[in-house]
Amino acid sequence: MLNVTVEDLSNAVVLRCAGRIIHGDETPLLCAASQQHGRMVVVDLEHVDAIDAAGIGLLVSLQAAGIYLTLLNPNQHVREMLKVTHLDSIFEVSARLPAQVMPAA
Repeated sequence: MLNVTVEDLSNAVVLRCAGRIIHGDETPLLCAASQQHGRMVVVDLEHVDAIDAAGIGLLVSLQAAGIYLTLLNPNQHVREMLKVTHLDSIFEVSARLPAQVMPAA
């Protein structure tokens, strides 16, 4: 099961994911991200246990829909999936929040 917590910052939103981004469990991330159109979206993957083709497809679909994602803290499994699919060159992948993301005052 996937849980998504939305952290609203002054100029971005951080979607903190915990669980698995797999077929049938990806809906919470889709719903949370699709509501953020026009904003900078950071997807924190630190507590994601697994991702499958459906999860990767979801990330690609969001990007194709104009919701540009920064992927934060992916574990080794997620990094390998991004590398195998060559999506590590499409998504910004970071170990920390981008400098332009500021906490709400």
